[in-house]
Amino acid sequence: MHEDGEKAYVTNIQRFSINDGPGIRTTVFLKGCALQCAWCHNPECIDFRPEIYWKQSLCRQCGRCFDACPQGAVQPPVELDPDDEGRHYHKIDREKCDRCMKCVEACIYEALLRVGERMTVEEILDEVERDIPFYNNSEGGLTLTGGEPTSFPRFTLALLSEAKRRGIHTCLDTSGFCSWEVLDSLRPYVDIFLYDIKCLSGKLHLLRTGVSNSPILANLARLACEGESIIVRVPVIPGFNDSTEQMGRIAEFLETLKPALLQVDILPFHNWCQDKYRWLGREWDYEETESLSEYDVEDFREILEGRGIKTTIGG
Repeated sequence: MHEDGEKAYVTNIQRFSINDGPGIRTTVFLKGCALQCAWCHNPECIDFRPEIYWKQSLCRQCGRCFDACPQGAVQPPVELDPDDEGRHYHKIDREKCDRCMKCVEACIYEALLRVGERMTVEEILDEVERDIPFYNNSEGGLTLTGGEPTSFPRFTLALLSEAKRRGIHTCLDTSGFCSWEVLDSLRPYVDIFLYDIKCLSGKLHLLRTGVSNSPILANLARLACEGESIIVRVPVIPGFNDSTEQMGRIAEFLETLKPALLQVDILPFHNWCQDKYRWLGREWDYEETESLSEYDVEDFREILEGRGIKTTIGG
């Protein structure tokens, strides 16, 4: 059971975001998600616990981490055959590692980095408030994402309510995989919901994300009935939902959400995150999959706009 109290693990506070809601925004990434999307572009946000990046290009093999690790989880380098593409050297044996972070503390080259810092609501919002002048000039604000913020209902409620008390516009980026009671408790403190829809097929959704889409679709429909402002985001993933049949089903469903549906953001697949998988010592099914261009998803925009849905193509 993950923690949900006065602090949460944060992987990044990203300033000057322009694709996470209106205006210039500060995007806060919480660590932990119940979904296991095969294409996930933020793999460091899936696990609920802190993790360790190993950036091989910065490593000098000085040996400090070997001496510091009490579990013997730091593995010595091996000579790899350049013709053997199936072999990869991972510095950390993740099964042995208990995440004590002693190797990170010992590394003087920043080749080993902790991923996930525990922060309070006040610490996060003190950072967010530094950008208020940019919000005022652009109608921007705070976007809370992850991971999945609804996995931490008490912390997320405290963060969003305090943000509103400080006069900060709020967006909640969510998969919607939670109980309605959680979403309902957050509604008074969310100006715009950024809501992810992957596909309408329950079987396919379960296969590629690890969870059912039934509560996701039901929660979205209920948010619309309550008159909340919603921007739906649809990641277009090769071999998963990149067909006119799949997008047609999505468009048909989204048409029922008007007028609460402000727009749909189509998000073409990209593989820019593959370094993160390497740093975490993980294999990635999509490592060899080419990124999609705006041109590749233009037909999907036409399908949505054909049903009178305002649609953008995001980066």
